[in-house]
Amino acid sequence: MAAGQPPRAAQRRSAQPVGAARGPRSARPRPGRDRGDRPAGRQQRRQPRARRHLRGRPGLRPPGRPPVTAPDARPAEPEGTAPAEAVLAADERTAAALRRLDETERQLRLHREELHQTNQGVLALHAELDAAARTQRALLDAERAARGEAEKARRLLTFLADASAAVTASLDQEDILRCLPELLVPEYASGVDIWLFDEAAGPAGAHSAAAVAAARHERPQHAGPRPGALPGIDDLPPSALSPDRPLLSIPLTVRRTSGVLTLTAPGDRFDADTTVMLVELARRIAIALDNARRYEQHRDTAEALQRAQLTDLPPAEGLRLAARYLPATRGLNIGGDWYDAFPHPDGSLLTVVGDVTGHGLRAAVIMGQLRTALRAYALEDDSPARILTRLHRMLRHQQPNLYATAVVARFRPGDPRVVWAAAGHPPALVRAPGGTVRVLDTRPGVMLGVPLAFEYEDHTAELPPGSTLVLYTDGLVERRSQGIDPGIELLGRTLAALDESVLDDLDGCAESLLKPLVHDSERDDDVCILLCRTAGS
Repeated sequence: MAAGQPPRAAQRRSAQPVGAARGPRSARPRPGRDRGDRPAGRQQRRQPRARRHLRGRPGLRPPGRPPVTAPDARPAEPEGTAPAEAVLAADERTAAALRRLDETERQLRLHREELHQTNQGVLALHAELDAAARTQRALLDAERAARGEAEKARRLLTFLADASAAVTASLDQEDILRCLPELLVPEYASGVDIWLFDEAAGPAGAHSAAAVAAARHERPQHAGPRPGALPGIDDLPPSALSPDRPLLSIPLTVRRTSGVLTLTAPGDRFDADTTVMLVELARRIAIALDNARRYEQHRDTAEALQRAQLTDLPPAEGLRLAARYLPATRGLNIGGDWYDAFPHPDGSLLTVVGDVTGHGLRAAVIMGQLRTALRAYALEDDSPARILTRLHRMLRHQQPNLYATAVVARFRPGDPRVVWAAAGHPPALVRAPGGTVRVLDTRPGVMLGVPLAFEYEDHTAELPPGSTLVLYTDGLVERRSQGIDPGIELLGRTLAALDESVLDDLDGCAESLLKPLVHDSERDDDVCILLCRTAGS
């Protein structure tokens, strides 16, 4: 190379006009690089020789390639400024990258903080949900326990109501005692023992120490291997009669302690709520037993008074008499019915059957008063109608709230007729010797004691020899579900069906009449029947 001549590369650059189009590779620099990034000699070595040869000739281009214009082509810069610009551009890119890294780090810190806060919120939410779940479980357990307690209370109250109805349904002490084991065993007790003080001791005659303590202190007692801790109940050591299972002895107290109810536990202990129910049931059992005891005493007194006033039947010429009295078996329906027969001073015989409304001791007392008054009136008059009229007047003024029915029949020796009068009483029946039965259904007068002035009338009925007159009270023929007429018809059919041989035994005849009409063991009303049979020809 001659001195003073520029290098060849410089000649090529100077030979290229300013603004001339460059080749495609020069026009599209590679990303991230600039033309000043490489040395000029290296760029020249990569270009083909033909392209280097043509680049020095203006206006020439490689064959087959269209001319390329670069609108954004800049004028050639001096060779020393390109590296500086490349360094500055690299610094700017580095600074931009650093700024992006800083922004990324800042964003990461923000995201990390947000994530931490989110995690803390999630943890708090989980804690709240867990607490809410525990609270809900506790509420569900409490609700389940409350429902169980309510169901248990409902079951105990239902049993208490049913058991109370069972023990108060009867006024018979034996019935009450008989139903207790059926009610309590096996759900509430494995054994039931009832100790009544007014009864004789049983074959064994032994009672537990708890029962004796309950009778002495009049407080419930619990005896078992472990303390029962039951409300209102004293604890005692285990009983020798039941060492393995607890005993619960409850006094039966109303106005006074009349006995002790001892229960053996169905398991190894008594439940507290069940024990409270059992104590209340024992109180109701005591009331039922006391009512039954008082009822039986009242009933026995009334029946004794009633039977004391039923006199023996007197003998009469040409007439045989038989009577039966049956007290009621259900309720206190005793004391109102009576029969009587007594001779009159003129030689006739008066027979009476009556029924006082109401029952019990007071009815028996009123019946005695009527019986005595009727006998007194009969001494002054032999007319059944006039006797009833005076009795009606007396009862209406002295006992205005009490009523009675009665029938009076008069028999005279040798007279084949009977004179009778009735005050609201069921009609008498007459059986002729041939078996024909007729009802003396003449309309009776009003009941005795009705607040109405009334005069009764006498009636006459033929009684041929061998005839039977039947006087009775409504308890023989009246039934609540059927009335009185079906009973009267049944009595007439039964009387007509009797054989003459049965009628000869008048007591047996009375039993034969009672059997089909009073066939059941339970009677709501007492029954009275009087048979009058005339002598045969």
